Amino acid sequence: MTAPQSPAPQSPAPQRPTPSPLLSLPGAVPVEVAGDAARVVAAHYGDPLREQRVLTEGAGLVDRSDRDVLAVPGADRLSWLHSITSQHVERLADGSGSEALVLSPNGHVEHHLVVAELGGTTWADVEPGTGAGLHAFLQRMRFMLRVEPELVTDDWALLGVVGPEAPRVVAAAGLPVPEAAYRVAPAGAGWVRRMPPVGDGGAVVLELLVPRAELGGTADRLLAAGARPTGSSAYEALRVEARRPRFGVDSDHRTIPNELEWLHTAVHLEKGCYRGQETVARVHNLGRPPRRLVLLHLDGVSEDLPAPGEPVLSGTRAVGRVGSVVRHHELGVIALALVKQSVAQDAALTVGGSTAAIDPDDGPDALDDTRTAARDRVRAVRSGTIA
Repeated sequence: MTAPQSPAPQSPAPQRPTPSPLLSLPGAVPVEVAGDAARVVAAHYGDPLREQRVLTEGAGLVDRSDRDVLAVPGADRLSWLHSITSQHVERLADGSGSEALVLSPNGHVEHHLVVAELGGTTWADVEPGTGAGLHAFLQRMRFMLRVEPELVTDDWALLGVVGPEAPRVVAAAGLPVPEAAYRVAPAGAGWVRRMPPVGDGGAVVLELLVPRAELGGTADRLLAAGARPTGSSAYEALRVEARRPRFGVDSDHRTIPNELEWLHTAVHLEKGCYRGQETVARVHNLGRPPRRLVLLHLDGVSEDLPAPGEPVLSGTRAVGRVGSVVRHHELGVIALALVKQSVAQDAALTVGGSTAAIDPDDGPDALDDTRTAARDRVRAVRSGTIA
């Protein structure tokens, strides 16, 4: 008699992402979750273009609670992080922060971290869905050092208050307001951090780390102090305008720091050896990375925006890849793209069937006449007078 067969092992059913309590606010429309993100926030609250104006003229409350959060206590934490990341954090002062990268041996970006040092713990927040991978890497690199990296996304969450009125609103809510970028101030059990501004007008960005159980209550305090609910799409529009990249969206598996502004914000060019440093130093000394990040203006004819990773074409030849694509309240449809260094500033480009033009300020040491041609092309693309 044939022995009974054991049932085939079943893969665990994927867990549904957890909605943020801020999705209970009137008009909230959730963002479409991609990848391994475990949290859902609002894409907008009914009027995404008006919400962009809130960020440029007032103070918007932006739900950042979908980001993953790690905490690294331990006496060796700073020297350890210094040795395995691209940033000089060995003497990071209490109440300060930075950005850092984890690179592959060949210099490709594997993780992007926003770091805050406070009260004997180094905090790192990263893109939604990437925290588990970073935590696994940090665990492998512990060796015998006195560090205890923890993935604490279930316990801690980020909120943002963005706009020229953000400092006034945060102060009115009884919270501290750091004066300079990357400065961190204690606030209850968590902290408030000031980040570099976004948008062409330089909207102030203040980020709050709060216990996840207090997320709704903290949001209520900020709303009572004058902040207005603002979806992630509004924040993304200003981020793209400011040319601030997102890991995994505006980067791919081939990205090196030299291709993005991370070379200036997340890399210390004079620190000691770290994984991938040889590539960063060699390309920096040669002064010509294989690609550059540019702002593209698209004609906006199609209702469907190109997806991250869609090729940028010059004729029929792929010359780059698009990342974040947004509808901006003043600039129309704009995108961040990595394009080859050889692409001319005034090149005729297409993305997903839409005509595209490189912003005149994003050329590689362009001459004035080339910038003029690029401006003419951008105007033609936005007005729909170019084929």
